Amino acid sequence: MYNLYRNDERHLNHNVILERFKRGEISISHAFNLLTGLDDNQEGLKETTPVNVIEEKNDYQDANKLNQYLEEMDNLIGLEKVKELVKEFIAFLQVQKIRRQYGLKSQPVVLHMIFKGNPGTGKTTMARLIGKIFKELGFLENGKLIEGERADLVGEYIGHTAIKTKKLIQKALGGVLFIDEAYSLARGGEKDFGKEAIDTMVKAMEDYKDRLVIILAGYREEMDYFLESNPGLRSRFAIQLDFPDYTIDELVKIAEMMFKEREYILDKESKHYIYRVLTQMRNQDGRNNGNARTVRNLVERAIRHQARRILQQGNLNRRTLITIKKEDLAGEVILHD
Repeated sequence: MYNLYRNDERHLNHNVILERFKRGEISISHAFNLLTGLDDNQEGLKETTPVNVIEEKNDYQDANKLNQYLEEMDNLIGLEKVKELVKEFIAFLQVQKIRRQYGLKSQPVVLHMIFKGNPGTGKTTMARLIGKIFKELGFLENGKLIEGERADLVGEYIGHTAIKTKKLIQKALGGVLFIDEAYSLARGGEKDFGKEAIDTMVKAMEDYKDRLVIILAGYREEMDYFLESNPGLRSRFAIQLDFPDYTIDELVKIAEMMFKEREYILDKESKHYIYRVLTQMRNQDGRNNGNARTVRNLVERAIRHQARRILQQGNLNRRTLITIKKEDLAGEVILHD
């Protein structure tokens, strides 16, 4: 992490110190010491006393946690462009903190986002990690992820939608509000209550810009249409991330990771066979198949098939309990040579 030195604070004047205190960047005791030092013409604090980018301990309690979450993000399979963009936002937050530390002008921090992509491409996982990372950076209070959909926002009568939407927003304050299939809010036309939910969210984005990150997610085409439904949406969601479908190689790695987490292994024949299974599943419906959710279903089904097979065969041992074979993966998928 970046470090500054408190001797730089010798160059601060009374107004800058007071402004930093008002913004909560320094404690009252620190502000008092700085002001006293100015009045007494002291040189300031010792050069060897470091100060973190974020002043209060609660703002940056544990650098190890931040590194842990960043490593967790790096270990996600695929999503390389998404990871790079998220790292840019992290760097932006850190630099704005540093600029304020020096009494320089900083850019407004508004990090509401649009996630575009098919189901099962890692959008929810990334949203959860973003909440945790922004919490460690001191931007969010708790970093929790609150998930919602149209039914959680849209009411049944006039005025009910605003109440439901505000209630969900209040629940998400201090963290991330993640709305999947957000485009459904704009599908009903002008008289649909979904428009009221959008308007309420837009207002909340301004009212709670320092306490909330709203992430809206859905299919690419539908989300583009959604952004056109309200003139203020596109400007408020300047950050738009595209989540591509996983390649077959990436899907196989995800499958192997899921089996490993459950303490199963693929034998040599099943490792080759799983490529064919996943390719055919994707070809059946490229939009909804062939992503992480499909892989998870395949893994869980294979484990059930394996359990039935080894019980019928008998002679259970550790090796048979953990090994997934070709016939376990086939299941309901019929492959033709």
